[in-house]
Amino acid sequence: MRYPLLTLLACLAMPLAMAQPRASCSSDAQPKPKPTVLVERFLNADCASCWAEPPAVAAAGRDALVLDWIVPGTQGEDAPLSAAATPDALERLRSLGREVPQRSDTFVSSLPTLPTTALLRVAHGPAVADYVGAHLRFIPPHGKTPRRLQVTLLMLEEIPAGTEGSPVTRHLVRNVFHGVWDAPGQRPSQERGGWLEIRPMRIPHGAQPERLRMAAWVQGDGGDWVGAAHTYCGTGH
Repeated sequence: MRYPLLTLLACLAMPLAMAQPRASCSSDAQPKPKPTVLVERFLNADCASCWAEPPAVAAAGRDALVLDWIVPGTQGEDAPLSAAATPDALERLRSLGREVPQRSDTFVSSLPTLPTTALLRVAHGPAVADYVGAHLRFIPPHGKTPRRLQVTLLMLEEIPAGTEGSPVTRHLVRNVFHGVWDAPGQRPSQERGGWLEIRPMRIPHGAQPERLRMAAWVQGDGGDWVGAAHTYCGTGH
């Protein structure tokens, strides 16, 4: 796939931009604890009232990474929430071994805490030509070099509580990238034993760029959790 030149330049310039105040959003200096709980809320696009109702399962405190997935419904483009529905929600449900909910469903996972010798960092720059440059970096714990890792990078739109008819803050999944890292092919030259992913991600129609965030997690080849992180833009979210 060919991306706009400006977007590619923005992605390549990400490490420089991240050194400048307010030039990008990152997982550095988070005002909240690092996520130890993943809360995934699935809403059927057919169910307009599900968006307007408080979730059945509340987020587990400040250390929760919360995702809102809109699952395509039987009404297709006529579904009330179809504008935000994504096939990635169906893929995520399948990976969890769960059925498509008639209304809504919530799944909660525990996330490990990375040792101090490890690093998982996610960042993104400003929107350029309908794209956002995302930057994901992982350095495993000292003395441990996994041969193969699965990485998931998510673009989220943060919708504040009380706006667009939602009684709670939503972290709407807007775009997803899945990748596989192996040690021989994905080590950045400047970091022995680490991995680096820099890529443009398209902003879907209707999403507001100023509300975008990124989240990411890394899993072992067998699906076991390694760690998760999400960006902070200094706006008090």
